[in-house]
Amino acid sequence: MMHPVQLLKIVIMSIGRIDLNLLKVFDAVYEDRNLVLAGKRLNLTQSAVSHALGRLRGAVGDELFIRTRKGMVPTGRAMAMAPSLRDALRRIEATLGVEPFSPDTTKRQFVIAANDHLTAVIVAPFLRELQTLAPGVDLIIKPSTRLDLAEQIDLGRIDLAVGIFAEVPSRLNSRTLMSQGEAVLMRKGHPVSRGKLTLRDLAKYPLVTLSAGGQEEGAVSGFILDRGLARQSEMFDRDALEEALLETKETPRFRVAVPHALAIPALLSETDMLSIVPATLAMALAKSSNLLHRQLPYQAPASTIRAVWHRRDEHDLAHTWLREMVGKAARAAEELLA
Repeated sequence: MMHPVQLLKIVIMSIGRIDLNLLKVFDAVYEDRNLVLAGKRLNLTQSAVSHALGRLRGAVGDELFIRTRKGMVPTGRAMAMAPSLRDALRRIEATLGVEPFSPDTTKRQFVIAANDHLTAVIVAPFLRELQTLAPGVDLIIKPSTRLDLAEQIDLGRIDLAVGIFAEVPSRLNSRTLMSQGEAVLMRKGHPVSRGKLTLRDLAKYPLVTLSAGGQEEGAVSGFILDRGLARQSEMFDRDALEEALLETKETPRFRVAVPHALAIPALLSETDMLSIVPATLAMALAKSSNLLHRQLPYQAPASTIRAVWHRRDEHDLAHTWLREMVGKAARAAEELLA
């Protein structure tokens, strides 16, 4: 067995052979999969990035990236190196404070994953704050319904995912943003709009539901498990509805399932269908379209909306600011329900 002192010397010698700036190049190419984009991120020419990669390849004895028509594809060795290396870089930057963050002067782009409902309820108010507090910050919104959501967070392509998650793996961190119940949407003039909504109404009239994937995508009990991250696939509590209807000895008719909340007004406006949706969505759609919202005629547990991010970003000052701002917008949305 090698003596600890000898092992330490070997490690120091190995690090000494590598210019740590090369690791920044690796990080940028791994995230962008493109030499030009990586160069823009690092303020280097494409030639300089290519030369740096060549030096790093020689140091580690692996090709690291293969040039293809779709971009720079990482090798197996690069995929194995990436998580620990990128995490170490973030920790070094946070420890040394080499990347100070000031919202009013920063030029940074954040990528947030959210469905269209939470984009309208949480992200839009956050964006309004950006106009004055951080005019140089840009946002990219990606669908949180994508099947590779966890992989995109692992790769650093998504900074923050907002949604309802039943399970969050230990490599990811999370925080509660808000809680909300459900409500029923209907068109104005609907046959049940003048009285109190009943369980029998929910059995009598067909339903429009929000669904980001069913059993064919691997959904179990309304959630899809991907790399340890279980995200909600159905935007209402099906079990609570079916259990409540047991006393009526009737079953609901799920006529239409749609992946996008903004399709609901068009589907309800000319029909007698009803839709069970998150409470904040019901309020937003009733305010902006020709719809009414009513309380559920049964008890359903509240859903907890969380923000999820990779733990490597836990101490990044810009990322911390992003989480706080999104949290502030969510609290404001929750207060509207009170």
